[in-house]
Order: sequence, then structure tokens, then C-alpha cells
Amino acid sequence: MASGFTGERRVHLESLAELLPDVGLVSRLVGDDDPVLWVWHPHTGRQTIIFATPSGQGWLFLWSPGGQGRADDLESTAAALRRALDAAQP
Repeated sequence: MASGFTGERRVHLESLAELLPDVGLVSRLVGDDDPVLWVWHPHTGRQTIIFATPSGQGWLFLWSPGGQGRADDLESTAAALRRALDAAQP
């Protein structure tokens, strides 16, 4: 069952996805009722799933392990994702 925020969630995820090629990342929006953004680094092979959720200060993007970014600062969020996926896996 879709939440009341599905349309707004999709808009935020699509906006972030548009910037990711500029930082060297690839993405794909998946899920119909509760969309998420699958993001991967084509050189390191590292990947994550991005969730968008409303918060008291606006919308946040959340990803594993422990990453987060603000929907009102997409450039910083894209850069943080790139740093997270650049790191070599131990």
C-alpha cells in the first residue's frame, strides 16, 4: 500500500538521481508504491539503496551504512554518496 508521501518521495529521489552522473555515479529508481533509489559506483562496484523520508526539518535521504543527506542540498548529498561509495571495502 502506497503512503501519502509517495509522489513527493519520488520527486525528491528523481531530483537526486539527475545529479548523480555529475559525480560519477549511476542510479535507478525502483519500487512503485514506495520508491527507493538504487545507486552504484561503476568503478568500485559498491552500491547502496537510498530512502527518502520526511523529517521535522524537511526531507532526508538515508543510506547504509549510516549515511544521510538533505533533500534541500542535493549537491552535498550527491558528494557524500560519492565519498561513501569511493571508499575501498575492507
